[in-house]
Amino acid sequence: MSLRKLSQLGFTLVEMIVVMVITGIIGGMIAMFIKAPMQSYMDSGRRAEMVDIADTALRRMGRDIRTAVPNSIRTTTCGAVGACLEFLPTKAGGRYRGSAGAGPAQCGGAVASDVLDFGSPDGCFEIIGPQITFVSGVDADHIVIGSTQSSGNPPYEIATSGVLRAYTVPVGAQSAVNFTATQFPAFAEVPGQRFDVVPGDQQAVTYVCTNPQGTDTNNDGQSRLIRYWHYGFRATQTDPATLAATSAVLADKVSSCAITYNAINQRNGLVSITLTITRGGESISLYHETHVNNIP
Repeated sequence: MSLRKLSQLGFTLVEMIVVMVITGIIGGMIAMFIKAPMQSYMDSGRRAEMVDIADTALRRMGRDIRTAVPNSIRTTTCGAVGACLEFLPTKAGGRYRGSAGAGPAQCGGAVASDVLDFGSPDGCFEIIGPQITFVSGVDADHIVIGSTQSSGNPPYEIATSGVLRAYTVPVGAQSAVNFTATQFPAFAEVPGQRFDVVPGDQQAVTYVCTNPQGTDTNNDGQSRLIRYWHYGFRATQTDPATLAATSAVLADKVSSCAITYNAINQRNGLVSITLTITRGGESISLYHETHVNNIP
């Protein structure tokens, strides 16, 4: 093969430029066609994520609230933050002995001592039903008996005006409940003879919608929904952010959040929650209602 023929093999510069121009035009046309579907896919994914975050947060709140001690739910505006909903969760419950039985004594004395006495300070009663596992010490479980007052305060009070008492000893599965021997108020003695156990590792729980609400300069929600727990018990509702509380953020980029509690009557209540999450100027809103049983 001659040198002349070898020099004619391959592409010329003009041919390469033409191919690049044509490829760019085709690529631009393809990008125009796939831009809208890709953007739609990304928007759908963002909306689905926002819905999932809001739905998970509201379902978590609903599960928590359904375990609340009767008449322990209360709401307020907590200091510099927004709406606060507080309640006492339960981990177990049962019935206390209201009259002397025929079995062996469970409270260390005569069988009669197994009966819960409302006429004087009493610190032990027999459980009517299965055994319950208790925890004592620093994070001791607490007992609530006869929470009938709709004010929401007695379940948080250990004094004689309240119905909350700290469990003492022993730990583990028990057939009797030993607790701080402080006399219960007269209204705590109810026909149902039920008691509730508040877990010591949770204590009181508060859900908070922080302020300010609305959106920031990036068109994202600037509020958060936070769960606080393990900060003890307060007779008067207090902003948990000012206490030594454990906390977790359930939802961020919240642009609107409202929590209301309506005590329909002495037996029932309704917690209503509206949660709006905004990202990049796009918002989703969910509404959730949880029925509350206030029969002690």
